This record gives sequence, structure tokens and C-alpha cells, in this order.
Amino acid sequence: MSKKKRERPDPASLGLARVGVESHAHLDMGEYEAGEIGPVLDRAAAAGVARVGNVFLGPAAFAAHRQYFDDRPEVFFLCGIHPCDAAKAAPGDLPALEAAFRAEPRLRAMGEIGLDYYWDQETKAVQRQVLGDQLALARSLDVPVAIHSREAEADTLSVLDDLGFRDRPLVWHCFGGGADLAREVLSRGWQVSIPGPVTYPKNTDLAAAVAAMDLGRVLLETDAPFLSPEPWRGKRNEPAYLAFTAARVAELTGRDVAAVWQATGDNARRFFGL
Repeated sequence: MSKKKRERPDPASLGLARVGVESHAHLDMGEYEAGEIGPVLDRAAAAGVARVGNVFLGPAAFAAHRQYFDDRPEVFFLCGIHPCDAAKAAPGDLPALEAAFRAEPRLRAMGEIGLDYYWDQETKAVQRQVLGDQLALARSLDVPVAIHSREAEADTLSVLDDLGFRDRPLVWHCFGGGADLAREVLSRGWQVSIPGPVTYPKNTDLAAAVAAMDLGRVLLETDAPFLSPEPWRGKRNEPAYLAFTAARVAELTGRDVAAVWQATGDNARRFFGL
């Protein structure tokens, strides 16, 4: 018996106005050819995405790939040393990061930075040091921060608390926790960014946490090319699919999808100063 072909609707079919903001994507990664970026961004615009935040994983990636977006003014930038790269960080990386932020107005936040104990248990100390150094730089530059935390939530919160980041502009990237972590993050005055896995049927803890959130503290992201939402799960992710994440957040919070799209876009515009 042949397997039934899965229906994968066009995100533009949701008919959303072009007011949404994709807060976190990696369009400069190798999963996309340089010539694909324009069509990917065109599809995002057709799906209602007005602005796209491209996240460069370190100053070398920023220097090498920033020109991909020279003719796409709707793209703004984030840059930071990812925790999985902390052990490879060179002495010149932090000065290069500072120089990039001082020279490039499209750089709107430092990230993604944080702690990741899922992939590497052996570099915890150096991860915390590199995170602390970047947090200090973000404070001196007065720019927002996008935090990556995987199986390291308690330590991440501890570092942020110790460095006085309560009530500073910070978004918890790719939020995947339950109600307890949501309370910890939101009680400190921070934002959360909801990714595609909120659409997965078995992700009940995340769904329950999102259902209880104040929409004024929520951003949306794809983390493209990773974590495609239903109904595109299993395929390479891209910013256009943000519309399906918005639809799920609307369902969970009992709101109209157009209202969620507008509100989360407005939240991102305020957070990044767009």
C-alpha cells in the first residue's frame, strides 16, 4: 500500500498582513546557497513577514556573510559566540564583536549566547566565562541579548542573576520549557521567543506554558533551518513558516491569528528597536 502524501500548505494561504517579525533565523548557514536567500526572503514577505533577524554565529561569520543581505533592508542582524563554540573562541573575537556592533547599525542584539550542556559537558567553565564576557560587552554597548540555554537552565539563570540582568532587554531564544521555566524567565522581566516545536502534538508542556503567557512578552522565531513547524516538520525550515507557529500560538491562547501576528511583531519591533 502506498503511503499517503502529506499535505504541506503554502504559508501565504493564511492571508496574514505583512506585519510579522521573524526574530531568529540562520540564513547564512550552509543549508542555504547564497542564491537561495532572495527567494527565501520573498516567500517570507508573501507569508506576511515584514522583518527577519539573521543570527551570525560569531564575528568571523558576520564578516564573511553579512554581504548576503546588502540588498535586503528588511533583514536585521544578531551576532554572538554560541556556547558550543566557546572553547574555540580566539582572544580577538570579543574585540572583533565589539567593533562590529560599533560599526554596523543593523546589528540589533547580541546572540545567540548562553550555555549548552546537551552537546558538551566538558566545557562548562569556559562556556560560563565566554557568556559572562559577552554579557558585560552587551551591557557596555547597551544592546539586547538573545539567550541560548539547553539543559543548562539553572546555571544560565544563575549567571544572568549574578551579573544583574534582571529587567534588562533579554529574550530567551527557542523557548522549549514548561510553566516553571516560563515563570522564572518572565518574572525577571524578560521576553520569550516561541519556535516551531510548539506545533508538535506531543509537546504538551510547552503548549501549556504558552497558553498561560502574557502575549505582550512573546516573540516568534523559526530558528531556520532547524525546527520546522507542522505541517512542514521534517523539511528545511525557513522564515515563511513562522505563520504556522503564529497560528498555533493563537489556538493555544484563544486569540485570532491576525492579532497574535500583529502583537508578536510589535513586541519584536520594540525589543530590537526596529
